[in-house]
Order: sequence, then structure tokens, then C-alpha cells
Amino acid sequence: MKERRKLTIALAGNANVGKSVIFNQLTGLHQHIGNWPGKTVEKAEGTLHFRGYEIDVIDLPGIYSLSTFSLEELISREFIAVERPDMVINVIDASVLERNLFFTLQLIELETPMIIALNQIDIAARKGIKIDYGKLEKLLGVPVVPTVAITGRGIYELLERAVDVIEKGGVKPPKIRYGREVEERIEKLAKMIEGVEFKYPARWTAIKLLEGDEEGEREMREVKPEVLKAAERFAREIEEIHGHPCSTVITSERYNIAGSIAREVQEIVPPLKPTLSERVHNLTTHRVLGYLIMGVVLLAIFYAIFAFGDFLSEMLSDLLYSLEPAFRSMFGTGPLSDLLWGGVVEGIIAGVTIALPYIVPFYLILYILEDSGYLSRIAFLVDSVMHKVGLHGKAFIPIMLAYGCNVPACLGCRIMETERERLLAAFVVTLVPCAATTVIVLGLVGRFIGMGWALTLYAIDLAIIFILGRIAFKSLPGEPTALIMEMHEYRMPHIGTVLKQTWFRLEEYLKIAFPLIIVGSLTIKSVEVLGLLEPIQLALSPVTVWWLGLRSEVGITLLFGILRKELTLIMLATLLGTTDFGAVLTPVQMIVYTLVVMLYIPCIATVAACVKEFGWKKAIFITVFEIIFATLVGGVTYRILLLLGVG
Repeated sequence: MKERRKLTIALAGNANVGKSVIFNQLTGLHQHIGNWPGKTVEKAEGTLHFRGYEIDVIDLPGIYSLSTFSLEELISREFIAVERPDMVINVIDASVLERNLFFTLQLIELETPMIIALNQIDIAARKGIKIDYGKLEKLLGVPVVPTVAITGRGIYELLERAVDVIEKGGVKPPKIRYGREVEERIEKLAKMIEGVEFKYPARWTAIKLLEGDEEGEREMREVKPEVLKAAERFAREIEEIHGHPCSTVITSERYNIAGSIAREVQEIVPPLKPTLSERVHNLTTHRVLGYLIMGVVLLAIFYAIFAFGDFLSEMLSDLLYSLEPAFRSMFGTGPLSDLLWGGVVEGIIAGVTIALPYIVPFYLILYILEDSGYLSRIAFLVDSVMHKVGLHGKAFIPIMLAYGCNVPACLGCRIMETERERLLAAFVVTLVPCAATTVIVLGLVGRFIGMGWALTLYAIDLAIIFILGRIAFKSLPGEPTALIMEMHEYRMPHIGTVLKQTWFRLEEYLKIAFPLIIVGSLTIKSVEVLGLLEPIQLALSPVTVWWLGLRSEVGITLLFGILRKELTLIMLATLLGTTDFGAVLTPVQMIVYTLVVMLYIPCIATVAACVKEFGWKKAIFITVFEIIFATLVGGVTYRILLLLGVG
């Protein structure tokens, strides 16, 4: 049998141009999501077979330039320049051609073999934009294929054209020419670089050095330091001529070129009245109505998730726990049977009945909002508030996730641009009460004291998140970045893409959280079987009884809540011998207990997610700090409530 030849194709482009939909159309189910080696940025990779080739397709992060201001930009640049894929498909949003061409010109400067997928031509047409594809192809010197990714239109032609170009040895696009005074210095610098062993083309390197690219400067310093001195001199000369920094001059000229090309190839016939998408956009970003709509949408989402989650959780719980008699008849009774059922099986049941009913609908709704375009409007609306804690509007996405589960929320922090912002966002989301914590808040305080006190605890938690986030923002070195997030046209979500993204997130959660849930459950049951509960309670009593004012039995639930917080309430009922907590705990004890549970580290699975993203030291620091802080706040709250005469 003839062995298939292998090709590598990378998809590159701005965010929200339809890259992920094209990726899914090309690879179907033959794809997986991982991380770039040594990085916290996601890597989407898939395979397909076409015309005797086995083709690896890499979906590069959505970026706006090939500078090194963010990790995503650096990863994309390194992959294209160093890994040298056989073809780069530059996905462009036809409805905002000029803005997207800015990135295209940089790809051309990098001398990468490429073709253009001119996507979302249907949206462009609805906006009255007509594009001469042939003329665009001629001006850029790069093949152009019009596509509508969401319907699959043009996808086969895109792949066919890509393989044709690869088989012909690629096409060499013309040089992007700048103004005379800039062009002269680029040429001089490029001649100095020619012959030097460097991973980037000489002309590209010359442009980047004039722009003050830090990564390029650092690498060139090791290879040929005299080039840096010349670049600095040329940059100063350009600045003296134009009165602006050299990087600004080059960026401006690149935008002028992009604008010139766009004006030449597109004809705009403005629609007689605003489109439905434009009207919805204006409404959802309004300075007053926008916030009201956002509030209603978010409340509806959480109500739907928790209503569905409670229903499904109870149904699954009844179904799975009904299997215990059959399990006992198969394995008998005794310590080993108790360990297997209470340690392993109940761990799996807890994961299935408590986490999944909330996580699956949450992800589905999240990706529907993202694909439709509304999530970027929410980020825009909350941007000013998020800046108070040193983050921007995109941080609202992992914070939303955290109300479902803190594990995917920590993993979701990788959407932030810098290491500082990722760490700050992770710290904030670990303080957000997840679905398991909500069960405790509503099942204990809400049921036995009243919903008013439950909502008060949520308000206190939000205030603490804001205060600690602000302190962390001031403590961590660096400055917050501005929000740069594309607000694409409203559109119908692509269900296939939404389902696949949901599955990848769920798979990630299952791999990280489930093993730890089972280990935690097994540990709890082992301690119980070995009769170690009472000595542990006695050792914890100075904290639980004297400082927090709780019953001694409660200490064991707080300790093992670190392993599996969702079973804290179940353990409490087991140890106190009743589910009527109002009969055995005072209102003050219930409030203090719930507040401590809300504030200390969510669970060991969250710690594992933090370790994966930030390393052991930072994960342990967050864990220890939150445990100490929660204990401190609990003791202070206990004394304040006593003074106020509560309960």
C-alpha cells in the first residue's frame, strides 16, 4: 500500500474571522486540543486526507499582528518562521477587509507560502460590500478563495487551491514597498543581515528591528550586534524626518497600503437602513440599555443552568445511588466493599451528578454566546469595572466559568494576554463560588436562615473578590493591557463548532478533575474506615471550636472539603447524624461555616489546574493564602455576628 505523503497547513488570522469554523469544516472529528510546548496557549490540531496527502491542520491563535506583545503573537510567528508549514491559509473577514489586510501584509513580509480565505463574504454582501477577488489576488500576488465557512461554501476549493499551490512550489508575493526614506533604510539594513544565520528573512528582520521588536533585538544581539546599532541609527533618522517614532511610521504606512488595496478592490453600496445585526449591536452596547440587557441575559443564563443542573443532578443521583444494593450484593460487606463504594464509586457519582449537570450546559451557553458575538459585547460593557482590579473585559469570561466550576475557569485564564494578567485572573476566579459551593450556600443558609442571608453572603464574597483583586493588582509588577477584542457581526452560532468546543472543554475537565475527585473520595473513606476521624477533629478544634465557634465535628468537613468541596454538606449531615441542620447548628454557625467554605481554595482539582497553568510555587501560594484568609475572615465574622446578636 502506498504511504500517504504528509503536509502541514496552518490557519492564521485575526480573532473572530471564522478560523475555528474553517478548522472544523476541514478536520471534522479528527482533531485534538492541547497546549503549545512549554506554553499555556491552546493548540488546536487536526488531520484530514486529501488527494493522497495526509494533512495536519494547525489553528493558530487569533492575533492582529506578528509583533511580540503577547504570547499568542510570539507562538504564531515562531511556528510560521521556524516550523515552516507547507502552507499558511490567511483567513480574512471580507466585511472588514482593510483591518484584516494589515495582518496579511505582515505575513507577506515574512515570505511565507500562503493563500487567502476571504471569509464571511455573505456578511460583506449584506453590508453592501462587493469585492473584486481577481483584482485582490493580482495586487497581493497571493491566491484568494472566497468562502462562507459556516455553510461550508468554498472550503473544498480552498483546500484544492492550497494543495495545487504547494505542488507547484508555492507563489512568491511581491515586496511590500514603503515610503522612500523608510525603504532606503530597510534595504541598507537587510543587506547587512544577508548572509547571517537567522531564522527570519533578512528584509522581515530589518523591518522588525526598525520597529523596535524586543525579541528580534535580543536574538540579533547574540548573532551580529553591529546590526542593532545601525538599526537604532536608522530608526532615529526616520523619527527626525517624520516627527514620530519609527514603529508608528511603519505601522501607519502599512495601514495606508492596506487601505489603498481595500479601496481599489471593493465597492461599497451602503444599505438603505441599518441591518438587524447593527440594530442589535447598538442596543446591546448602549450605555444604559446595554447593561440592563446584560443583567437580564446573565440572570436568565444562571437560572437556566442551575434549574437544569438541579433537575439533572437529582435525577442522576437517584439513578446511580439506586445501584448500591446491586453493588453490595456483588462485593458483599466489609471494609474493602466500603472503600470501593464510598471511595471510588461515590467519587464517580459525585463528579457525574454534581459537576457535569452544571458544566455541560454552562459551556454550551458560553460558546453559543461567543459564536453569536454577544460575549465580546459583555466584555466591552464590563471593561471599565474589570480595570479596577487590573484586568480587562475578557477576564469576565473565566469569571463566568467559575460560577459553574473553578477548574475550567482557571484553565480559561489563558485567554488573557500576559502572564501577570493570567495569574491575577486565576487568583480572582478561585474566590468565585462554584456550583458545588452554591449547593452549600442554598442548602444550608438559604434553606435554614433565608435567601436574604444567602444573597448577603454572595455580596460579601463579591466585595472580598474586588478588594483582594485590587490588592493583588497593586502588588504584582506591571500594568494592565488595554482591551483589544474584535466585535464581529452578530450571526447564528455554528452548532458543530459549539458542540466540539464544549466537548474539548469537558474532556479537559474530566482528565484533570475526575482522577483527583476519586483519589479525594478514597482518602476520605480510608480515614473513616481506619477510625481516624475523632483524632483529626480533636487536633482541629482550636481553630474550628475556639476561633470559628463551630462544632468540633465540622472540622473534618472543612479539611476534606479541600479534596472534594461538593461533599462538604453530605459529610456534615453524616457526622451530625441529620439533614435538619437548623436543629443542630445555630444561625451564626451556619453563616460562618458557609463563608469559610466560600472563601477557601475551591478543591484539589482547582489546585491541579493552577499547577498546570502557573507551576507549583504560585499554586501553593494561592492555596495557603486563601485557606489562612478564609479562616481569619470566618473568626472575625463569628465575633461580629455575636456582637450584633444574630441568632
